Parts: sequence; structure tokens; C-alpha cells
Amino acid sequence: MIRARTLRVVVLWCVFLIVHAATVTAGWVYPSQPMGDVVLVYEPWSSSALSGGAIVGVTETWVYPQLALLPMLLAKIIAAPLVASMGVSGAYLIAWAVLVTALDALAFGVLVGRSPSQPRRAAAWFWCAALLLLGPIALYRIDAVTVPAAIVGVLWLTRRPTVAAALLTIGAWIKIWPGALVVAAVIAFRARVRIVFAVAAVTAVIAGVLLLLGADAELFGFLTEQNGRGLQIEAVAATPFLWLAAAGAARIEYSFEILTFQIAAPGADAVGAVLTPLMMILVLSVGAIGAVKAVRGASFPRLFPPLALSLVTALITLNKVGSPQFQTWLIVPVILWLVLDRTRARVPAVLVLTLCALTCLVYPLSYDALLRAELLPVLILTLRNLLLIVLLVVGIRAIVRVPASRPSTNRE
Repeated sequence: MIRARTLRVVVLWCVFLIVHAATVTAGWVYPSQPMGDVVLVYEPWSSSALSGGAIVGVTETWVYPQLALLPMLLAKIIAAPLVASMGVSGAYLIAWAVLVTALDALAFGVLVGRSPSQPRRAAAWFWCAALLLLGPIALYRIDAVTVPAAIVGVLWLTRRPTVAAALLTIGAWIKIWPGALVVAAVIAFRARVRIVFAVAAVTAVIAGVLLLLGADAELFGFLTEQNGRGLQIEAVAATPFLWLAAAGAARIEYSFEILTFQIAAPGADAVGAVLTPLMMILVLSVGAIGAVKAVRGASFPRLFPPLALSLVTALITLNKVGSPQFQTWLIVPVILWLVLDRTRARVPAVLVLTLCALTCLVYPLSYDALLRAELLPVLILTLRNLLLIVLLVVGIRAIVRVPASRPSTNRE
């Protein structure tokens, strides 16, 4: 029995390493520069900060929360010994891949442990499959740094709620989306007061340090910087306009200001303008459903996973950006759902794996054709976006079906 358990763990770790090696390598092979942001954006930002130039988020407004700069700087430091032999770009790419793989390994170790249960093994297999299907975009974006932190955070919520909340808050100061997991935890978990205090304390420390560094007007600039964005072609709401582009009635244009491809068509700007308010309404509505369930005594293992998945999916389906790496956000709540309630997590897990595969087919594999509004990639992206809506419905339906128990079981 001991040997069998050890063998299972060894197999899981071998698969983890093989998947990461394959995904890292695919970044060098696949078309459309899936590693482009790392060398074209992250590396220059980190170089500027280390050389005495502008510090994004501190001396100038930035699209990301300020802690996103830390992994970029760390990758720059790791790359330093490799520059002479590989050049700046090559060294930085390798350093980024090593950094993300190391962070994933830490989270994978927390998930698997020494003798994982069957649900944890299923979650580990799911994570590896999702990474492989999504491809290099799963590793070569800043989102990849937040995923392992969020995984550890949700896994530790019941045993180490303060540490878990701190990890999720740090993740939200790198990329906003882990904040949805914090909201779900505050709603679904009995120790919500400890979570709120941990979030407030970590946020206060981060904000205080940033203010000391000179980030005053730029402190929350990442919240307003998104306002200038148009409707990105991968966004769910952009789907009808993509079909118009395929018919020659709309255009796909590149924004040099925010480095994305956007829709240019009558009505596109109006649609993009209403998406953020609609997103807030949807998030509040989903949160309200979860809160009613929590007040009626719903258990954490039944309520938190679908609530977290629904909130995260809401951030994607009504987002005017719609970047392909957003699919990595879905991996985290499904991992916890598999750990806590494997039977009910099967359908969401299959949907997320399908979303990962379809996203990779669009970006990077057929992205050039998508930019020409060719029929096949537009069709694949349409199917991907429809499945995102299906996933949202499945998540909300699961929340509604969570049974209530006596209200006293969920008091502070």
C-alpha cells in the first residue's frame, strides 16, 4: 500500500514536470508569439525599474496592481547569470519559465502532499491537463504567478484562514481576479471576520509601502487605467461584431496604446462602455445568491467552490478585454471543487478543460487567421465564448441547488 501511494505521487510529479516542460517548449514553437508579453513588456518594465528609470505603478500609472512588478523584477534577477550566453530576451524567457514552474511546484506540493487522497489526485491530474490544453499562454503571462498563490490560498482556507486570505490578497495586488475568491470566502466561510481583517491588514501594509515609495495618485491607477480600453476581439461581447467582421461590416484594429486588437464597428464602443457596470451587477447578484445560502446555513464545501467559480466566470464573461490567459483563473476554483466535492465538480471540470483547448486553438494556433476574421477561428472562438456562458449558468445553478441547514451552523 505504501509503495502504491508513493508510486502515485512519483507519477504525478513526473507528469507535472513533463507538462511544464512541454508547455514551456511550446512557447518557442507555436505561432503568434505566445511569449511576447514577457520579453516585449515585462522585461522592459523590470529593466526600467532596476536602472533608475520609470517605475510602473509608482512613478506612472499602470494597468496592473503594483505587486505585479515583483515577479517581473525577480525574473530579471534570475536571468542575470544567463544573459552572456543567451542574450537578454532568451535569458529572461528562461528565467520567467523557471520562476513560474517553481511557484507551480510549491502549490502542487501543497495539493498533492506525501499521500494524496483520490480527490486530490484527480485535482492534480486536472491541473496538469488544463495547462497542457491551454498551452504556453498558461505560463507566459503575469496571471501564471497568481494561479499557484490562489491554489494554496483556497486549499488553506479552512485550516489557515488568515494565511490563506493574505495569499489571496497578495494575488489580487498582482492581478485583480483573486479578489473574487476573497469575496466568495467572506460570503461562504464562518471565519469571515478573520478573513476581512487579514485582507485589510495586508492591503494596509502594501498601500503604506507604496505611498512611502511615492505612489500617491498612481496607487489605484490600475482601476481607472482600464477605462480607455475598447472591446477586445476575444471578449464574449465581441462575438457578434466578429461575425460582422467576417462579413466585412466591421474591422479589427490594433491599439498601440494598450497593445491589443479591438473591434471597430458602430455600437462597439457603447457595448464596451456598459460591460463593466453589467459585470458589477452580475457579481453582486451572484454574491447575493451565495449570501442567502450562507445565511441559511449552507456548508462551506458545498457553497464555496461553485460560488468562487461563478464569480470568476462572471469577471470573464462580461469583461471587455477577454484575454486568453483569463482561462487560467477558472483552474483554481475547479481544483478546490474536485478536492471537496469531486462528483459535482465533474461537469465544471470538463467544461474548463474544453475551454482551455478551444482557447489554445484560437490563440496562438489560429490567431493570425482570426485577425483576418476567417470563418473557422471565428467559429471556434464563438463556441468558446458560448461555453463560458454555459459554465456561468452551471455555476449559478450549483449555488442555487446548495442545500441549507440550520442557520445556527453558520454563525460567527
